[in-house]
Amino acid sequence: MNDRGLLDLIISLLPGIKAREKIILLKNFDGLEKLFVQSKRDIEIVLNRQLNEFWDITEISDKAGRIDTMCKMMSIKWVSWTSTIFPPLLREMYDPPAVIYYKGELPNPEKSLMGIVGTRNPSPEAAEQAYKIAGNLSRLGVSVVSGLALGIDSMAHRGSLIGSSPAYAVLGSGIDDIYPHSNRPLAKRILDSGGAIFSEYHPGVHPSKWTFPARNRIIAALCRSVLIAEAPKKSGALITAAFALEQGKDLWVASSGIEDGRFDRQGTKNLVNDGAEVIFSAIDILERWNKESTNYILSDNNLDDNAEINLKQDQSQLQNQGLNHQQLISSMADFLKIEI
Repeated sequence: MNDRGLLDLIISLLPGIKAREKIILLKNFDGLEKLFVQSKRDIEIVLNRQLNEFWDITEISDKAGRIDTMCKMMSIKWVSWTSTIFPPLLREMYDPPAVIYYKGELPNPEKSLMGIVGTRNPSPEAAEQAYKIAGNLSRLGVSVVSGLALGIDSMAHRGSLIGSSPAYAVLGSGIDDIYPHSNRPLAKRILDSGGAIFSEYHPGVHPSKWTFPARNRIIAALCRSVLIAEAPKKSGALITAAFALEQGKDLWVASSGIEDGRFDRQGTKNLVNDGAEVIFSAIDILERWNKESTNYILSDNNLDDNAEINLKQDQSQLQNQGLNHQQLISSMADFLKIEI
């Protein structure tokens, strides 16, 4: 780790500083020595506000060194906002992370990514549709990003893995602490696809109610468009939707997310009432992107709308996720005409 890298890592760890303020500090300081001699008042002048607390810069420098060593031991890479390989769409955010930790390979900045998120307690219809759309996008060369959460996120990741495109996940914890733990095998499959797992949190940070909303802004930022598969009135997926709109991204709702029934879909219904467009298939997304494929003709006959899911393999994991997954599995088996 060179001096610039250490400086960036130190700034990313400063307590009491907002994400956007850390970017201001990255722009203002180009050397360790300059940062080390700053007083609290000096920093307040740069940030144009008073600080409630100040820090022991030597202590934070030592912590940065320990984190860098830990990352090397765990094969976790990190890239800072000042690096030329920092994901361009993250750089364009209002409040980008100063540092992103990741395992795997960074996405190709020339290729558009699609975000698919939704409730942790999906209906069978929404789970199936998220799986199919993600799978068909992946077959057509579009990588899918989600949050590795239970429910819709997991089904979107699983679907994306049936194609040949890399899959991507963004965590609300350090990469050393995959949450939920039942999705550790899924995380490995994402890495095996040639994709990556991202987090703005260093190893050792556990998930909390604050880290997941912050994670959602990164999901939205990485993607050209975001699809909310299904969401109740108070779903965390609506936070991702809000970030997508704030960042000027396309925001769409899956057709299964607005159907009447016993599942709470008020969140997705509200998005449609507010103007979000309804998406029925991967074809709809590609048409809205005006994307042409030399390998596929954009018609339902050319997309695998009945792609087989290895439900038996996932059954025990799904049951451990605390959802009504026996019903989900049975319903999906009926939809896809496979035996379990």
